[in-house]
Amino acid sequence: MGRGDLTNAEWDRLKLFLPPGGARGGRWSDHRRVINGVLYRVRTGVQWRDLPERFGPWETVYKRHRRWSADGTWKMLLSRIQAVEDAVGGIDWDVSVDSTAVRAHQHAAGARKAPPAATSKGDRPGDEPGRSGAAKTGRPAGGGGQIGECLGRSRGGFTTKLHLVADGRCRPLAFVLTPGHYGDGPQFERVLEQISVSRPGVGRPRTRPDRVLADKAFTSRSNRRYLRRRGIPHTIPERLDQQRHRRNRGSRGGRPTGFDRERYKKRNAVERAINRLKGFRAVATRYEKRAYIYLGTVTLAALMVWLRT
Repeated sequence: MGRGDLTNAEWDRLKLFLPPGGARGGRWSDHRRVINGVLYRVRTGVQWRDLPERFGPWETVYKRHRRWSADGTWKMLLSRIQAVEDAVGGIDWDVSVDSTAVRAHQHAAGARKAPPAATSKGDRPGDEPGRSGAAKTGRPAGGGGQIGECLGRSRGGFTTKLHLVADGRCRPLAFVLTPGHYGDGPQFERVLEQISVSRPGVGRPRTRPDRVLADKAFTSRSNRRYLRRRGIPHTIPERLDQQRHRRNRGSRGGRPTGFDRERYKKRNAVERAINRLKGFRAVATRYEKRAYIYLGTVTLAALMVWLRT
C-alpha cells in the first residue's frame, strides 16, 4: 500500500457500494487499484500520463474517473458514507456556508462548446447511473463557453468558485461550482438545496440543518426570508449599512436581527473544511476543462475527508 492509498478499513467501507468488478475478463478492472490511481492524481495534481505504473494503464484510471464523475458514482459514494455517519449520530447539523476561489490552470481553458454525444466505449444501454459506472448521457455538456464550464475572471485571475456547506465537524456536506466572478450571496439557496442525507430504512432524506452560520456576504433579506420560510434558525451578522438603513426607516424598518456571538465562533468549521479540500492539489488548482470532471474531483476529495475524519 502506497502513501495516500485507501487503507483496508476505508476500502471495506467503500466496496459494498461499488459495482461488481475485478473478475478476469469482466468489464471493470480492479476497483481498489484504479481508485488509488485517481486518489494519487487528485492528491498530487500530476498529469494523467505521469501516473506510476503500479496503478495500471493511465487511460483506464482517467476514463474511470471521467465516467464516474459523469454518472454520479462519486456523488453516490459520498451520499452513502454521509448516510452511515448520520445513522450513528456522527453529523453535527449546525452547518456553515462559505465559498473559495480556485485558480484555474491555463490547460483548463479551451473546452469545446458542444461535447460529443456518443457514449464511452463499453457503455451499455441498460446500465444504472451511480451503480454500473456508465453514463447514459455520455459526456454531460457544460452549457457552452467559459461560463458554462464554471470559469471566469476575478481578482484572482482565471478562476472557478467553489461554494460549500460544511457540518460542525469540518466536513463538506454539499457544494456547487460557479465561475470565479460570481457573488456568494446569490448562491446561498442553491448550495443549501444540495443538502440531502439519506435516512436508514424508509423515509425522505434529511435536507434541513439545525442551524446555519454564515458571514456578512450572505446577509441579504432574500436569504433571511428563505431561511424563515424553511424554519431554519440562523446566525448571520448584519452589515453596518443595513443597520443604518433600518434605523433611518424607524418603525417601518422592522426589528433588529438576532445575533449570537458565541455561536458564530463555530463558523470557522467551513474555513477548515476548505483547507482540508485544498490539501488535495488537484482541488486547489483546477486542471480539468470540463466542469463535471472537476466537480467529480472535488467530490472524491470530500469523500476522503469523510472517510478519514
